[in-house]
Amino acid sequence: MELSKKQIERQDFVDNSIFELLQSLHPAASQLDWNIDIIGEIRDVIQSYFIENIDDIDEQIFYPFIEE
Repeated sequence: MELSKKQIERQDFVDNSIFELLQSLHPAASQLDWNIDIIGEIRDVIQSYFIENIDDIDEQIFYPFIEE
């Protein structure tokens, strides 16, 4: 099974949005390096918040993935 184009686009949107947020909050003028580990940690926290506090959102809606 593979993710659909729409699901991949959602993943890209979430990860890129988090990276852009990090860039905008970074106090130095230098650019941050893309680090999917850090982005993933922040994504997990945001995802948990949405799942716990918003009734109509689940993991697959927030960040689609292939279930094993």
